Amino acid sequence: MKVADKKEFFLGLGLLFAFFVVLALIFSPIFKGQNGLDYLDGLYNSISKGSAYYIPKLKDEVAGYSGKSISLSLEMGNEQQAAQTAKLFQSGSAVVTINGKELNITGDLGGILQNCLIDADLMYNNSGSQVSEKYGYDERRVLYNWWMAAKEMDKLLTKQELFKEAKIVNTVNQKAVETAYNYYKIKSEKISDKYGIVIFSLVFYVVYTLWYGFAILFMFEGWGLKLEH
Repeated sequence: MKVADKKEFFLGLGLLFAFFVVLALIFSPIFKGQNGLDYLDGLYNSISKGSAYYIPKLKDEVAGYSGKSISLSLEMGNEQQAAQTAKLFQSGSAVVTINGKELNITGDLGGILQNCLIDADLMYNNSGSQVSEKYGYDERRVLYNWWMAAKEMDKLLTKQELFKEAKIVNTVNQKAVETAYNYYKIKSEKISDKYGIVIFSLVFYVVYTLWYGFAILFMFEGWGLKLEH
């Protein structure tokens, strides 16, 4: 196809070439040994970590369940997981008997959840070694076992029509156990300390998107292709 406006066409071609040069730089490990996407992903995870710290408030809420006795039979995935999970409840002063992969638990709900929050808090603050030393196995596995046990507790408490108790267990699981697991080993950052990078990244995203759009537009118009109503 004949080029109608060479100046406009080559302007678009130049913009497109520059776009892909910048794209190659973004995917190069030049940002503290990471590519641009990984660096920004880590940055935004660090910033969001500070705003997802609900554990102190949850400790106050859980204190209201101190003295509330529960009796549950939890079915875990296998016998090893049952044995590992038993240690979590025993550390919260619950009485636990193991029957294969089933745990029969009797204890104080407040005490059990306070112990869970202690473990989640340590993990949230990247002190996982204290958790693994406490139970004798990997700290991530500890939180995973808490998560699985809490899901079972939520289901069984609901069946017993202990809805308030089920709700607090689910809340602790979502806002403490899950967040601690997801943010483990991520350093918390304040957005006020990184506002320059944050603003630049947002502005760059908009400009970079428009950059590509105008490159295509100029090339097509240079070719003589135009949209008409």
